[in-house]
Amino acid sequence: MKKLFYASILGLAVFTACGPSAEEKAAKEKATADSLAAVATADSLKQAEAQQAVADSLKKVAEEARLKAFNDSVATATAAAETSKAKPSKKK
Repeated sequence: MKKLFYASILGLAVFTACGPSAEEKAAKEKATADSLAAVATADSLKQAEAQQAVADSLKKVAEEARLKAFNDSVATATAAAETSKAKPSKKK
């Protein structure tokens, strides 16, 4: 019975000793933290790129609208000038 008891104690000690060391556990936790930080950084960069793309698109749309308004104004002014030239004046 004593031999069985000592064998089980020895087996438990060997089983416990075969687990990962504190350094290995710390290294694994650091690797996990580093991976999470890398993912968070990548997500932040993607989010910033998406926001910049939206801002660029809005800027382009605003520029196109401004250009269209300018062209419409020029066309209206040109048409008004041509109309005033075409009408004969009724001065006596």
